Amino acid sequence: MSATHDHDHDHGGHGHDVTQHDPEAAERNKVPYWGKRIYAMRELLIEKGILTAQDIQDQVDYMEARSPANGARMVARAWIDPAYKERLLSDPKAACAEMGVDATGLTEFVVLENTDKVHNLVVCTLCSCYPRPILGRPPDWYKSFAYRSRAVVEPRAVMREFGTELPEDVDVRVFDSSADMRYLVLPRRPAGTEHMSEHELAALVTRDSMIGVTPAREPSTAAVTAS
Repeated sequence: MSATHDHDHDHGGHGHDVTQHDPEAAERNKVPYWGKRIYAMRELLIEKGILTAQDIQDQVDYMEARSPANGARMVARAWIDPAYKERLLSDPKAACAEMGVDATGLTEFVVLENTDKVHNLVVCTLCSCYPRPILGRPPDWYKSFAYRSRAVVEPRAVMREFGTELPEDVDVRVFDSSADMRYLVLPRRPAGTEHMSEHELAALVTRDSMIGVTPAREPSTAAVTAS
C-alpha cells in the first residue's frame, strides 16, 4: 500500500484492518502484484481441494532444504569411494538417490570430472538452468548477462576473476546447460587430504567448485573459513 493511503479509514465505526488479525494477509499486502497472484492461486488450490495447506508447506520446505551441501556430500563420497564415483559418473540420478537426493525432476543430468589435464566449467547462456536438487538456488552472478556471455568466449578470464589460475596445459571445457540438460562438476580432490573423513572432505567442496569457476578448497583454507 502506498504512503498516500496510510491514513485511517473510519466508515461509521464498522471498518477494521483484517491484517491485524491475519498475519498471512499482512504478509500478502507486502508482496508485489505477481506475489499476490501466487497467493490467490494457492488459496484457490486449497479451496478446490486439489492441495492442502500442509502439502504446499511441505513442498516449500523441500525447496528451501535444497542446497550445495547435497552436492558436497556426493563429491566427498566419490573422493573416498571409487565404486560410488563410477556410479556418479555413469548414472548420476541413481547415485543421487543413494545419498537421499531426488534428482528425478532433471531431464538429463551429467557429472563432469575434473582431472589434472581437463577442467570443466558450467554456464547457461540463455537463462539460469541449474541442477537445483543438488546445488539449491543459483547465485546471482550465474544468472548475470556478464557471466552467461563471457564464460563461453573467455572462460579463463572469468575464472581468474574468481581467483582461479590454471596452467596453460590444462584444457578448459565449457558446458552449456539447458532445460533438458543439467551439469555438475566433480572437482579434483585437494592434495594432503588423505587423512580426512568424508564429513571433513565435504567441507572442502563449495558451490563454485561444483560449477567449475574455482577448485575445491585447500584444507588450510577450509580451516580458516570454519574458524
